[in-house]
Amino acid sequence: MPANTTPAASAESAIQAARQAVEVQRAAVKEFPGKAPGLVRALLTLGDALRDAGDVAGAEAAYLDALEAGKELEMPAEAMASARASLATLLDFNGREAESLPYYEEAISNHEALGGEHLEVAAQLRNNLAMTYKCMDKFALAEQHYLRALETLENKRGRRSESVACVFNNLGSLYYAAGFPDQAKEMFEDGLKIRTEVLGENHRDVAQSLCNLATACHELKDNAAAQQHFEKSLGILEAQLPEEARSYEAIGLDYVAMLDIIGEEGKATALKKRMEKALAAV
Repeated sequence: MPANTTPAASAESAIQAARQAVEVQRAAVKEFPGKAPGLVRALLTLGDALRDAGDVAGAEAAYLDALEAGKELEMPAEAMASARASLATLLDFNGREAESLPYYEEAISNHEALGGEHLEVAAQLRNNLAMTYKCMDKFALAEQHYLRALETLENKRGRRSESVACVFNNLGSLYYAAGFPDQAKEMFEDGLKIRTEVLGENHRDVAQSLCNLATACHELKDNAAAQQHFEKSLGILEAQLPEEARSYEAIGLDYVAMLDIIGEEGKATALKKRMEKALAAV
């Protein structure tokens, strides 16, 4: 970006270029219907540009336009899958979870029908869809999609991969929210083991997995193990200050809250002082 170009100006320039490309492609399709893929791609590019600029309504209109154009012109499944996935995530991430569901389902179906590398895309979309169902307290549906995503990712990438660890972590969070701390602990342990092997024992995601495991242990009344996991998590993040200050503070406050609950006020006070000192140096 040139030094005298602001982010807002750059975004507006991208939007204008995308609008021009859409008009060019519309004209081309009128003369040569076989150029329909170009129109859909241009509309998706416009939708992405509007989304990145914070224009949710404009992005939604562009994605819907792409779907309508694709339907009328019998577009390939890959292009339609991209349009549906883009619209699903846009709606989902802007508080319209229920409206996103059919687009997620259709995009997943499209990608799975294509096979090959598209199966991993479908698995990631299932992971998103499961999170959405969890937020809607539809735990059985969330579990179903997490397990399908896990099966696909294990088959494609093997068990020792960060994407598989992420799904284990999400499953743990689901079981915890649904009131099954035993299953949550098992999932968190599996995710922690993979992350430690793949990322190394001092990675920030390992610290997050340790925090999750600590929470499950506390729910199961194993407070000694919970404290051990919290301490290890904080130690990892403390060594990575100031970059991990936000995570360090959040996990530290969770630990303080647990110590207060179990009557360890002295440890809680000492931890607060330790955190204040560490964060003051940031």
